[in-house]
Amino acid sequence: MDLQQLLDNLNPQIVGSLKRAVELGKWPNGAALTSEQKMLCAEAVRAWELRNLPRDAHVGYVPPKNTACGDREEEQPLNWR
Repeated sequence: MDLQQLLDNLNPQIVGSLKRAVELGKWPNGAALTSEQKMLCAEAVRAWELRNLPRDAHVGYVPPKNTACGDREEEQPLNWR
């Protein structure tokens, strides 16, 4: 099975299970994931999210700041008193 076939067979419940396995480092039955399994699960989740979710719903998404480029706050010296 290639990656495209795998992604076609994934659904939100399966992706949630894969995320949980990567977070905990073990499968639902308690067996530990190998480092290769962690990498492959994370890759599958990432690829599925890219195909099926908006950018702001991806794992690890950090929204951009609402300031314009070059619009920086003045740095203030630390006051230790």
